[in-house]
Amino acid sequence: MEATREAAPMAASASSSSPLHIVMFPWLAFGHMIPFLELAKRLARRGLAVTFVSTPRNAARLGAIPPALSAHLRVVPLDLPAVDGLPEGAESTADAPPEKVGLLKKAFDGLAAPFAGFVTEACAAGHGESTPTAAGFSRKPDWIILDFAQNWVWPIAEEHKIPCAMFSIFPAAMVAFVGPRQENLAHPRTKTEHFMVQPPWIPFPSNVAYRRRHGAEWIAAVFRPNASGVSDADRFWEMEHACCRLIIHRSCPEAEPRLFPLLTELFAKPSVPAGLLMPPPPPAAGVDDDDDDVSMDDQHIAMAMRWLDEQPERSVIYVALGSEAPLTVGHVRELALGLELAGVRFLWALRAPPSASSVNRDKCAADADLLLPDGFRSRVAAARGGLVCARWVPQLRILAHRATGGFLTHCGWSSIFESLRFALPLVMLPLFADQGLGVQALPAREIGVEVACNDDGSFRRDAIAAAVRQVMVEEKGKALSRKAEELRDVLGDEGRQEMYLDELVGYLQRYK
Repeated sequence: MEATREAAPMAASASSSSPLHIVMFPWLAFGHMIPFLELAKRLARRGLAVTFVSTPRNAARLGAIPPALSAHLRVVPLDLPAVDGLPEGAESTADAPPEKVGLLKKAFDGLAAPFAGFVTEACAAGHGESTPTAAGFSRKPDWIILDFAQNWVWPIAEEHKIPCAMFSIFPAAMVAFVGPRQENLAHPRTKTEHFMVQPPWIPFPSNVAYRRRHGAEWIAAVFRPNASGVSDADRFWEMEHACCRLIIHRSCPEAEPRLFPLLTELFAKPSVPAGLLMPPPPPAAGVDDDDDDVSMDDQHIAMAMRWLDEQPERSVIYVALGSEAPLTVGHVRELALGLELAGVRFLWALRAPPSASSVNRDKCAADADLLLPDGFRSRVAAARGGLVCARWVPQLRILAHRATGGFLTHCGWSSIFESLRFALPLVMLPLFADQGLGVQALPAREIGVEVACNDDGSFRRDAIAAAVRQVMVEEKGKALSRKAEELRDVLGDEGRQEMYLDELVGYLQRYK
């Protein structure tokens, strides 16, 4: 049995005292904010008071708090300081090109003082101590659940005697691969090749390593200071501070066997699964596109869903590489021509990265069109073989649609879980970050085909076409679908996933 399960206090004990007040503060990326908010909602449904901290624009984009949770979940916006060189209005990694993300971290560091002020006020409202009679937001914060990036939070937490937990939205395999500071000092990784092998502190056989040079080069950069003046690894290692009492993972032992006991040992504090935090099923109702009052985005979504309705069952591959993928013109054009060469119906959510000076959605949509090969849209439209959406589309609704039969993805951890909810086989095109490590860590990995790429991360259209056809046309696709169904049945056990959340509440009660 997993070590964390053996040590877990019973969730029932959490109900024996007043509900806790939890402050949650994610890094400014939607791949972080959305899982943080989902965890916040799950905790709020269990009666805890949760304060979710972000910036005003991000808070607005994340949507309104459901009325049923408004008594237990609130959002506190903090204004992001301006930083020279950061695009005006940029408040998330989706608003900034990759080369500007270091400046976004510098702006994020500027939230230390406003956050300290918020914590001071919250503690004063709770009369400085959490008493048994205090409840809800009138209670002093019992926990701060933070992300990897807040290396400045510890003095704030210590001043007010508030314990912290780090919530990792990455695969547990990624945390194990980075490893603790002491292990990295004992086994320094000074060359790119060092990141292409399993680290020595993982004592059992695994495939936790970057197989291609471009991925290894990306992770090597995590250990070097960026434009904020601090490396991401140094930010992460600050959670080894004694004030941080738990590491919470968006994962579970069924998804990543053997890693939770190892991580508990490596970091000398409990590594606790929160489960996969799969979002609820999408609403069946569509947007009424005949309504003159609907927005341009709503009309765009209605058009995309109408197109899907017209396609045969499980005939469409959905293509989405995330909002922050470092796409080049070469990437987009080879992908487009590969999809065309495959001869398979597709719906492509193509998001151009924002420019260095603008986060305007209409400009980004126009930029996406400029990335496509000449005549591509008209050719695929004439063949009724594909649809390119250059605005936001509801990914869960598309994955759930009866016409969708596969998913060409960057292999982000969230996207893997969303595809497994609907047992869709994958065409895997990992581009950076933890992408690829998650699929490698899953116990049954035969759920997709990886696109053949060069060491520098580039790929050719024929490699795209071959992988798409294997998943969508050839017999191999049926076997991949069966494997995806088997894994869905294991990871989709809702009772078990809820149990992990109940046990997490028990940990928060026990370790505060």
